[in-house]
Amino acid sequence: MTSAVTIPRHGGTGARTAVAARARQVVKAYGAGETRVVALDHVDVDILRGQFTAIMGPSGSGKSTLMHCLAGLDTVTSGQIFLDDTEITKLKDKKLTQLRRDRVGFIFQAFNLLPTLNAIENITLPMDIAGRKPDREWLERVVDTVGLAGRLKHRPSQLSGGQQQRVAVARALAARPEIIFGDEPTGNLDSRAGAEVLGFLRRSVDELGQTIVMVTHDPVAASYADRVLYLADGRIVDEMHAPTAEQVLDRMKDFDARGRTA
Repeated sequence: MTSAVTIPRHGGTGARTAVAARARQVVKAYGAGETRVVALDHVDVDILRGQFTAIMGPSGSGKSTLMHCLAGLDTVTSGQIFLDDTEITKLKDKKLTQLRRDRVGFIFQAFNLLPTLNAIENITLPMDIAGRKPDREWLERVVDTVGLAGRLKHRPSQLSGGQQQRVAVARALAARPEIIFGDEPTGNLDSRAGAEVLGFLRRSVDELGQTIVMVTHDPVAASYADRVLYLADGRIVDEMHAPTAEQVLDRMKDFDARGRTA
């Protein structure tokens, strides 16, 4: 697999793009002997810098496991995972925790906001814990990108679900991580709020140069990505570039049909 590819998207120039993260021959297995279950089966993948990658697949395909391993939230049984040039599979717990805090952002299905803090305090909380002062100019740009300028003093209970997830997106962006991982980030939102959050994620890639990896089961959500990776039985079996929701849905139907006839 090459370390750089050309994928024009959303009016892009098609310039060469570096790799933000990569997995090499990654295996993740649970149990032993007859009870051994292989969640990831010798996976090789490059995640491209400055692009939006969606990971899809049926339940049990390994999509969330792959994201968690790439993000350093789960260990691998064998193989290597790199964030830029750092092999995270060799890091001790303390170094791995520091890397996740300083270089990786996370957006989960549950918003994970502290109810006693207002929006701006929730956004800057990870940096406050790390003893880092936010870059004010960048912070204002992030807040403007996600459309929260008029809600910064509101606590989570005073915000809609979509607004709370936008706070979570801003929190992930504010520390300027090298890569952001989202695990079904719109799963708890209605279609309108979900579309708003996905639009903000798309803008963060196009306008802020962010790198995003998102696990989703939703073809509409996947259509916001530059590239969709399809997993089945712990392996990447297909990928699609510049997808539409209809194309993603058709591909998923193909996989379902294969599964029924296998």
